[in-house]
Amino acid sequence: MDGTKMQELRELVEFLKANEIAEFDMEQPDLKVRIKFAGEPAPAAAPGGIDLAQLSRLVASAPGSAAPATAASVAASAEAPAATEKLHEVKSPIVGTFYESPAPGAPPFVQVGDQIEAGQVLCIVEAMKLMNEIESDMAGEVVRRIASSGQPVEYGQPLFEIRPR
Repeated sequence: MDGTKMQELRELVEFLKANEIAEFDMEQPDLKVRIKFAGEPAPAAAPGGIDLAQLSRLVASAPGSAAPATAASVAASAEAPAATEKLHEVKSPIVGTFYESPAPGAPPFVQVGDQIEAGQVLCIVEAMKLMNEIESDMAGEVVRRIASSGQPVEYGQPLFEIRPR
């Protein structure tokens, strides 16, 4: 893998982390990458059967590598704030596209750290051109937004973690 491809891959990993995208697949004629930040680590294949850990080491050892992204650092950034703390998950009731705000450029319905009430709108899941407001089923503090705006979500997929009051 040449230096240009390594730089592109580094930028891609940083973009995915910055936008909290949980899973990503990319396939090109000479490269296939699968990145999954949450849950069980999924292997990411590159030419010659290189897994994600090997790919991370390659990225870290590439010339001009400023901040190497390792599989461990990616997994650590995706973990919940406190592993022993019991948090409530707000899950998607439908399959659709997740939106954190009512319109492009508008502020999000809620942000991490916000105190919310039961029945408060947290986000929108668009399904078949219908905008479905997803409300909190309990009062508490928003601890984590799991889905990313514009990301497809499945039925039952966690969207937010709430610390109950």
